[in-house]
Amino acid sequence: MNSGPEISIIIPTLNEEVAIGSLLNWLTTNASSTISKEIIIVDGGSTDQTIQIAENYPVLALRCNKGRAKQMNHGAKYASGKILYFLHADTFPPKKFDITIQNAYKKGSKAGCFRMKFETNNFILKGFAWFTRFNFSICRGGDQSLFITKNLFLKLNGFNEAYTIYEDSEFIRRIYKTTNFKILPAYVRTSARKYNEFGWAKTQFHFGVIHVKSWLGAPPHQLYAYYQKHFSYN
Repeated sequence: MNSGPEISIIIPTLNEEVAIGSLLNWLTTNASSTISKEIIIVDGGSTDQTIQIAENYPVLALRCNKGRAKQMNHGAKYASGKILYFLHADTFPPKKFDITIQNAYKKGSKAGCFRMKFETNNFILKGFAWFTRFNFSICRGGDQSLFITKNLFLKLNGFNEAYTIYEDSEFIRRIYKTTNFKILPAYVRTSARKYNEFGWAKTQFHFGVIHVKSWLGAPPHQLYAYYQKHFSYN
């Protein structure tokens, strides 16, 4: 019998001192007290106070080379939960998110995500977020968070570390080919900071081009080159 936590929450970070404290406070005060869980921070070389802030909370803080795919895979290696829950540092899950995930798991779901809302009043972005209710892989992204059983994660060999960007979408497409993907009936709230920084039209257009390039078979390095050309990369 598995005596470890039921859910391992894995959060990749890189210079997230502005966001990480708020997220960890939310997780520790809005999760259920009846489900055992662990929080794993995997930092990719922050030069700010991300790790120092995180260590003020009951978390396992790990370090590895930069790259979200690498960081999330590294966190999964140390996770002891039977369910892995991947969460971005600027995304807040709904209250009792752990109960919702566990209930889906008990009903047979091996992977899934929440619907999403942007923290913005921009009606265009609200429209984009509205489509996250539909169960098509094209509507998926890492900002919606992702739960997956550890057994299935290992079977699929985790995230493809060749991807510097688009690693979430690529992995989720593989999940769709393997099992029924569950859209949970609640919403995460995620930051619109990239849209605010570069403008919603430019950001959505170039993200759309990256989606199309990937669907047409462009390799990871070409997607990254396109991203670098149109966005500053941290």
